[in-house]
Amino acid sequence: MNYGFVIDGRKCIGCHACSVACKSENQVPLGVNRTWVKYVEKGSFPDTRRYFTVLRCNHCEEPPCVDICPVEALHRRDDGIVDFDSRRCIGCKACAQACPYNAVYIDPESGTTAKCSYCSHRVEIGMKPACAVICPQQAIVSGDLDDPHSEISMLLAKERTVVRKPEKGTSPNVFYINGDGASLDPLQASESESYMWSAQSRGVGHFAKHAVEGGHFHSPEPAVEHHGGKAPAATARRVYDAPSKGSVWGWEVPAYVWSKAVSAGAFLMLFVFSLLPGMMLPEPMQWALWAVSLLFLSLTGGFLVKDLDRPDRFVSVMLRPQFSSWLVRGGLTITAYGAFLALWAAGMYLQLPLLVMAGLWGGAALALLTAVYTAFLFGSAKGRDFWQSPMLSLHMLLNSVIAGGSAMALLSAFIGLDAASLSLLRIVLTAAFSLHLLVMWTELYGRHPSLNAERSAEAITQGALKGQFWLGSVVLGNLLPLLVLIVSPGPLLIGAAAIGALAGVFYTEKVWVQAPQSISLS
Repeated sequence: MNYGFVIDGRKCIGCHACSVACKSENQVPLGVNRTWVKYVEKGSFPDTRRYFTVLRCNHCEEPPCVDICPVEALHRRDDGIVDFDSRRCIGCKACAQACPYNAVYIDPESGTTAKCSYCSHRVEIGMKPACAVICPQQAIVSGDLDDPHSEISMLLAKERTVVRKPEKGTSPNVFYINGDGASLDPLQASESESYMWSAQSRGVGHFAKHAVEGGHFHSPEPAVEHHGGKAPAATARRVYDAPSKGSVWGWEVPAYVWSKAVSAGAFLMLFVFSLLPGMMLPEPMQWALWAVSLLFLSLTGGFLVKDLDRPDRFVSVMLRPQFSSWLVRGGLTITAYGAFLALWAAGMYLQLPLLVMAGLWGGAALALLTAVYTAFLFGSAKGRDFWQSPMLSLHMLLNSVIAGGSAMALLSAFIGLDAASLSLLRIVLTAAFSLHLLVMWTELYGRHPSLNAERSAEAITQGALKGQFWLGSVVLGNLLPLLVLIVSPGPLLIGAAAIGALAGVFYTEKVWVQAPQSISLS
């Protein structure tokens, strides 16, 4: 069996009966939806037309939300239904980033993932999903796609249908008859801040815990303007849609990427300067770099747990992991990296050279993986095209080199380094800043794989994030430190430049995390 839906756009009247039935059947809280109806209008008065489109989970044959989930809370059943187990969910919100259809939300009452489950509890006893039963126009048809005699199969055989975002390779099992392009493609009809009946007096989903004033929903992360703040010119316009979910990955995620970069970069500096011939790295500097690595690795774990909507379940990542998820692989990498940090310290304390070298080489390898694994995690979030950049691994690595080198430069103001070590540090940082600027330019102004990715880049360079990017990331975080290194002034100015560089790494990761989340997926 392979269950799916057909949405017949010729029949839908936009009555919202499906949304109401879904909420009633599944006890869906206010402010979030498993099934919702989007209204798009075209033309100018009096020659206008309104299109109604039912949106929901697509129950994909290749669901990216399942692949990214670290604890198997989401799973694809043998009958094709993509279902979830709220008892396992840790509230990491990775599935919300992976879903290209914006179908996943965080339940404001349980803090766990939820979405359309195809009313699996009804299907298991031979009943149809509530939305299909309640629809007065029979615009929603459910059934077994593999049964050639089922109503849905016969409908697909004789009618021309379309699916949402086929380029994602997810093989969605929700098909649209007379599907309107402006309704199915979220970038053809721009979003509005509010729609009729859709203003929420409290946050939506993950943000429901935030009380707001004025009776409207405002995400704690500011909305990002598209095209430098101007809506794209189009005759199609949204007149009703579900409320925005906001940026579900907030400040904690860029903070964790930043602290991870400092930790990995500091140990990589220790590795390079300890093995290069002719370099005499003082033992106090070695211990200082190790301490920075350990401290910021601890902060990384803290930020990871802080970002979870169910932090009490964090241990599930280790106890019931799904090893194909880069969240699990990252957690194991960080744990192993911490173990090698302890091994190096034990070798140094006991004065065992073989143990020190084992900790140094193993720690360096895991520090390198710690620096770049987030690029693979972001890359598995198929809903965010900007994160699919092939340059993202190099971007993360260079940020780690900058962060670790800057931490070492700060420490050198208190722990003296010889001239050769200082010279090499300046060379390493100068090369890292120069390459980082080149990589960012390529990611932002190079050829983008989709309009979605292009809009994300525009949000960084021209939209609401442009101040943080140009002043925080480019000027404070890269250009000024690079200029200081070229001029080669005293230690105080180098220390100030290092602080600016560390701040710049955070600003860079913040806009890289936030911008793609501002692009509408539904």
